[in-house]
Amino acid sequence: MPFKELGRFLFLGGSRMQSAKRVNIVSLKLVREGSVLYRERRVQSPEDAYKLLKPFLADADREVFVVVCLDTKNQPTAIHVCHVGSLNASIVHPREVFKSAILANAASVLVAHNHPSTDPTPSREDIEVTRRLVEAGRIVGIELLDHVVVGGERFVSLKEKGYV
Repeated sequence: MPFKELGRFLFLGGSRMQSAKRVNIVSLKLVREGSVLYRERRVQSPEDAYKLLKPFLADADREVFVVVCLDTKNQPTAIHVCHVGSLNASIVHPREVFKSAILANAASVLVAHNHPSTDPTPSREDIEVTRRLVEAGRIVGIELLDHVVVGGERFVSLKEKGYV
């Protein structure tokens, strides 16, 4: 039996089924906001990640969570400031982390955030977020290589600590 549309309602053989829902048609893309030169070309260690991200994180007065998208040769293709938090917290969700990675066609990612206190010791929340990101990465097929916590002139790799 054919459907008839009258206003916002669909009717099947004279009985009302439900109102119609307008669905937006969208497209997604990354927008380049700038660029930086990275002389080393490849991220091969937590120290390389720290050197790349220190300008974004070391002097911030709030927690800043950054995602680095990498190609199959561990060359950075994009850096995304995923979240800016408060003085001592940054709420990060896997969907926000992997959104930019998927759009950038990343083979893998590394993430980093700062501790404005300058103490890079990972918190319990840092460890939990890392575990969630490792699992989410497995599901979507984008490996989390490391989570680096920057505290002023020091950093801690959660991979080196065994959490990745």
